[in-house]
Amino acid sequence: MRVVAGSARGTVLRVPRSEVRPTMEVVKSAIFSALGESINGARVLDLFAGSGALGIEALSRGAAHVTFVEKAPEAITTIRQNLLKTRFIAEVLESDIFSYLDRRGPVAEFDFIFADPPYAKRPGERDFATELLANPAIPRALASGGVFVLEHLPRVELPLCPPWVCTRDKSYGATAVAFLMLPA
Repeated sequence: MRVVAGSARGTVLRVPRSEVRPTMEVVKSAIFSALGESINGARVLDLFAGSGALGIEALSRGAAHVTFVEKAPEAITTIRQNLLKTRFIAEVLESDIFSYLDRRGPVAEFDFIFADPPYAKRPGERDFATELLANPAIPRALASGGVFVLEHLPRVELPLCPPWVCTRDKSYGATAVAFLMLPA
């Protein structure tokens, strides 16, 4: 896995040996192609950060600040190693994503929120995508005009509830990516 574009283009990133499912390069390319120049100077929150690939891609393409939130200690170590390798500085928080969201204070802090949670593949498994969509801290954290980019299982309709508006939902093999915004 490598950084696709920007100042760290071509840098090979480490991936933790745990059950992390890193975002494929084709999916990263599609996400950032859709975001275009709006990533320049942006404030980004990377939830379920894994290897840090999405946030590092954002930094490489000109994001001003990225906060990585990840629960797994091995993944935290990997994110820090990848930041050193790319020479980027960012905030790395070891925390359960929902605990972090429950206790965070500032509102309208992020221009983009990326989330690549574990997928619920069988009935009865925890559905993190649904929990994120229902969590009131996510819309509060977005700046005006901000975008919540949520990876999820393809061919599974997201249970959109207010206040979300889905502007794009496209599948790339085993991954689908939804772009969600708050109504103007």
